[in-house]
This record gives sequence, C-alpha cells and structure tokens, in this order.
Amino acid sequence: MTAGLAITIAAGTRAGTPPAPAPISVTGAGGTTTTLPAPARRIISLAPHLTELLFAAGAGDRLVGVSAYSDHPPAALAIARIGDSHAFDIERILALRPDLLVGWDAGNAPRHIAQLRRLGIPVHLEGAERLDDIGAALERLGRLAGTEAAAHEAARRYGERLADLRARHVGAARVRVFHQVWDEPLMTINGRHPVSDLIAACGGENVFAESPALVPVVSREAVLRAAPEVITAAEADDGDPLAAWRRWPTLPAVAAGLLVRLPADAVSRLSPRLLEAAEPLCEAIEAAR
Repeated sequence: MTAGLAITIAAGTRAGTPPAPAPISVTGAGGTTTTLPAPARRIISLAPHLTELLFAAGAGDRLVGVSAYSDHPPAALAIARIGDSHAFDIERILALRPDLLVGWDAGNAPRHIAQLRRLGIPVHLEGAERLDDIGAALERLGRLAGTEAAAHEAARRYGERLADLRARHVGAARVRVFHQVWDEPLMTINGRHPVSDLIAACGGENVFAESPALVPVVSREAVLRAAPEVITAAEADDGDPLAAWRRWPTLPAVAAGLLVRLPADAVSRLSPRLLEAAEPLCEAIEAAR
C-alpha cells in the first residue's frame, strides 16, 4: 500500500466515525448545574408536576419511574412508582437504572436529594415557581432529554396562551379574590404563588397578596374584612370546600353566588395545565366585574 492510499483510507475512516456528543449542561434551581455526557434516556421524576412537565417537553417515553400521584397524562399511570415526597424507594430507583433524576427544589426534602446524589446519579433540581417560569422549565427539561424541538414548541404554545390570557384582561377593573387552599385551618396564598399569578392574569386581585408566607394561615374575620368579590378553591372529592362561606350571605362573593371550585389537579400543579383553571376563574371574575 502506498503512503497516499493509506492516508486516504485513514481520512475516510475518521470522516465516517460520528463525533462524540458534546456534554449537556443545564443550570437548575439555586444555580446548581447538571452535566450529562449525552441526553438522558432513563429518567425518574420525583414530583407529579415534574412528570407532567417532562411529558409536555416530549420526554414521556424516557420516563422509567415517577413519584406517587403522577396521574397525568394517562400514560403516566403505567410507569413504575418510586415513592412519594415523604420517602423514596432507593432499591427501586437503583433497579430502574436511571441516568437522570428530576427533583423539585421546593417540594423534595434536601436530605432526600442529598441521599440520591450520594448514589452517583445526576439530579437536576427544577425550581419553577411562577406562570412565567413554566416555559423555561420545559426548555431545560427538553435540553436534558434531547427533545429540544418538542420542548421549544410546547414552551412557545404555552407562552402564547398565557400572553393571550393577559391581553384579554389588561386594563380591566380589578376584582378582589380570595383563594382558599384549606379550610381548617383556613389557608390561602400570597402574591408569589402561581395561582395568584393566574388571578392577576384574569384581572383579579389576590386579597392576601402582601402576606409574607407563601401559604399563610388567616382568620375568617380577616377574610370578611377583605370582602372578596370572588372566592375560589380546588374541587374536593368529599363535598363542597366552600360551603361554610354561605353562613355570611352579605359577603360580596356569597351574595353574588361567586363561590367557584377550580379543577383540582390543574390548579395545584405548576405545569401548562394550570391555564386550564383560567376559564372558570376568569368567568367568575368577569361576572363580578
């Protein structure tokens, strides 16, 4: 073999060898960076809303394990359960051989995340908190799973829906809204909560927006003083969560019949489905206006 032919063959071999994929680095909650040698193919979700986000980002077929209560979309019901926010089944997680765990910065206990990281499995902490954060969360998860195109399209559609919702109510007179998280003790939300964002997008005003706690406990007297024109709560399987308010018929929301139950899963999970709660909420606020 001549030197020229050898060089030609060697060059052809190198040209036909696909380059090694570049590492993927994504910054998560608290500035932590997750680096993967290649897109994740076996992902475990540690919270129900993260399961929804991963499906929305086009990575549903990469999920091999999910936390309890991951019930949307229906395909999530067929995926192995690995425990809940109180305790994860470490043996089950290891048996599933994940190459990425996706956790929730505000919902998974730091000691659980530390324990999982000690196993040597990459953990991405997602810290989306507001309506405007959902699109960016989809993009991050799509990057980690190698489904960037699907994730970008999902983020674009979500962003358009949110912008349209806000545009329809811009400049409208504010309507006072009380959102009840729990009845005993009586709990609500402050202005940093995503449901408060949803109230604002519909042209409403959260009457406890200035409370320092994200989910403060309030007195019934404080609600009566705030005189909300609309009162909302998530639907419940065991009756009407807002029934007790009917004892105060002079309360504006009660007088107007605007005690509104919102779709429970949609209003309690930070995913694109949160906008599904906007229709009944916006209708009630418009009726009050």
